[in-house]
Amino acid sequence: MKKIIVLILVVALLATFGVACQKDTTSDAKLVGVSMPTKSLQRWNQDGANMKTQLEAKGYVVDLQYADNSEELQVTQLENMITKGVDVLVVASINGSALSGVLADAAKAGIKVIAYDRLIMDTPNVDYYATFDNYLVGVLQGTFIVDKLGLKTGAKGPFSMEVFGGSPDDNNAYLFNAGAMDTLKPYIDSGVIVINSGQTDMAQIAIQDWAPAGAQDRMDNLLTAFYADKNIDIVLSPNDSLAQGIVASLKSAGYGSAAKPYPVLTGQDCDKTNVKLMIAGEQSMSVFKDTRTLAAQVVDMVDAILAGTTVPVNDTESYNNNVKVVPSFLCEPVFADVNNYKTLLIDSGYYTEADLK
Repeated sequence: MKKIIVLILVVALLATFGVACQKDTTSDAKLVGVSMPTKSLQRWNQDGANMKTQLEAKGYVVDLQYADNSEELQVTQLENMITKGVDVLVVASINGSALSGVLADAAKAGIKVIAYDRLIMDTPNVDYYATFDNYLVGVLQGTFIVDKLGLKTGAKGPFSMEVFGGSPDDNNAYLFNAGAMDTLKPYIDSGVIVINSGQTDMAQIAIQDWAPAGAQDRMDNLLTAFYADKNIDIVLSPNDSLAQGIVASLKSAGYGSAAKPYPVLTGQDCDKTNVKLMIAGEQSMSVFKDTRTLAAQVVDMVDAILAGTTVPVNDTESYNNNVKVVPSFLCEPVFADVNNYKTLLIDSGYYTEADLK
């Protein structure tokens, strides 16, 4: 009996020793921290999911965190990622100027930082920037308005327009606005487009956190103050979340009839809700930024950083974060409307037909 017990103990010890000597197959996998601003907007859920899927497909371990639009929470999450020993950080910032301290810690730890879609400002410790050409986003919106109303072919209007801006703590908001307003400036200067409120400065038009409710409230006020006895022809909205609030306000004011047709309304991101609005004729267009493309580009950048090879960038001049020009890769956005959304969104596999029902 004693011999049997001893034998069992020896076998158990050998098994334990064997497990202990086995190589940890995950220890060699590089850890990538991905910080996204919020789950409250569809696009950030898609960005995070695409990033995680594509990084994991390349063998990386991914720590994906969403910060609920809280600057403090995002800083805490980044601190935890640094403590865990991530090899690279990919950060879509909430406030582009609020991360200097934590990114200094990342630099001390030798961790490279890729700013994702939103440029991180006021710090030397952002190494690369991956985004879409955000000035071009605004140009596409402005160009759509020009083409839709026939302004290049001599339409004189005058057409009334109001302008919305994105969150004032997001550097992209200024680029979207600049692209659109530069495109529309000749028609504003000539009086073909008239902004009845006179509100064009970001301090007047910005909507904090890109909140639909904020856009709805501002549109309500504009309609009451400036359009009680006339219709509005154009609403320049920089993205889809604001467009959702604007449509809600227009509906409440009775738009959508022959007497009060919906104005030309722009957007960005091709959120499912907004594609449905386009199909229904309530929103005119949205700029499509394929998050799969951006995620793939970031994966290429991560690969190069960790391999010690040249990181792919295509712009080394445009994106100054007030401390330095950040080497950037710009993906190209395209516009979507009721005429081409099926090709862009369904045929490409981005959405299914059922997603848009």
